[in-house]
Amino acid sequence: MAINLTTGQPVTQQVKADKAEQQNIQKQQVAQQQAVQQQSTTGTAAQKQDSVSLTSQAQQFSKAQEKAKASSGIDQEKVDKIKQEISEGKYKVNVEQLARRIVQFEGEFFGKK
Repeated sequence: MAINLTTGQPVTQQVKADKAEQQNIQKQQVAQQQAVQQQSTTGTAAQKQDSVSLTSQAQQFSKAQEKAKASSGIDQEKVDKIKQEISEGKYKVNVEQLARRIVQFEGEFFGKK
């Protein structure tokens, strides 16, 4: 029987111990791979379970925002009507309302209410 000089054990026992250690390492690697696969499968399943739903009010608000972004902010029909009334001499200015709004604007502008 041969003896390993560094460990003092018979060579056959050392070979058996090396094989057992190698098998343990392989088992650990397989276990790690299975754990990684299980985590990735679980993560995918969790992602599929997530969902978002918008209320009808939120959907309406979103549509209104899109319309506001798309519009120029000018009511062209109203502008054309006023231009026509001015050119025909039919446009009348409400001086009381104009004065009230000027005072309101200046009050807001200068911080007085």
